[in-house]
Amino acid sequence: MPQQSNLLGCLWMLAGGLLFVAVTVLVRSLGSDMPAVEAAFIRYLVGVILLLPMIWRMRWIAIRPSSYRLYVLRGMLHGVAVMLWFFAMARIPLAEVTAIGFSTPVITALGAIFFFREPVRIRRMLAIAAGFVGTLVILRPGFHEIEAGALAQFSAAFFFAGSFLLTKKMTQRESSGDILAMLSIFCTLALLPGAIYYWREPTLIEVAWLALVAVFATAGHYAVTRAIGHAPLTVTQPLTFLQMVWAVLFGYLLFDEVPDAWVIFGAGIVVSAVSYIAHREARVARRNRIKAASPTTPA
Repeated sequence: MPQQSNLLGCLWMLAGGLLFVAVTVLVRSLGSDMPAVEAAFIRYLVGVILLLPMIWRMRWIAIRPSSYRLYVLRGMLHGVAVMLWFFAMARIPLAEVTAIGFSTPVITALGAIFFFREPVRIRRMLAIAAGFVGTLVILRPGFHEIEAGALAQFSAAFFFAGSFLLTKKMTQRESSGDILAMLSIFCTLALLPGAIYYWREPTLIEVAWLALVAVFATAGHYAVTRAIGHAPLTVTQPLTFLQMVWAVLFGYLLFDEVPDAWVIFGAGIVVSAVSYIAHREARVARRNRIKAASPTTPA
């Protein structure tokens, strides 16, 4: 039944949101002593270990040589993004990290217009513009000094967007399992040189926490994938913004972080913009499916 499927999709998305917030809490708890690139490397190395059964079953011979260039490029972009995210997490409040992170879908939508020549609709452009306005409200350049953590998180949004755009291109030819496994492999390799250069001996507690980060992140990606499989994006997408609620709650309870009113206001603008973009994209996809399914009339 559609209602039951939508309910399952919502439950999976709620679970995914909580898992990703748990990831941010764990990383925030690590503090700033460990170099960001080393922390990101250990997290993805553990992720590769978790995915070894999938990697073992991959049909390597079936992967096109041209695909490896995309896998390498995506690994580099995602590696830089994760490193910047780790850096930001140790320096600014959870709510601010989460709010700025909501700009990634907006930047991705803008990139799809420029790189994939997707149709430019006025309402979509207004939503993208609103998303950037919301991000500027959070950062408030010129009105107060932008912290290094906030700048790092905003920069990470562009690198994450590049990674997602490459994913969209690869899904046309590659399986989702291969894409996930290859991301873990090449992201780990991309982070390796920096991790070696800045390496300091991690404690067992740090390694254990980063292993938990990898487990929760992997489980979060699985939960979101199941949610998308059970329900339309228009049903599940708004639930992702509950992460802002969880981030504010856990930031206050665990780290005594009281979010700035401008952060909440800017996050509301970005959330509204992303929700509208997701709604419009789902409507366009549904319209295209109806057109494809309708019988053609002879001329």
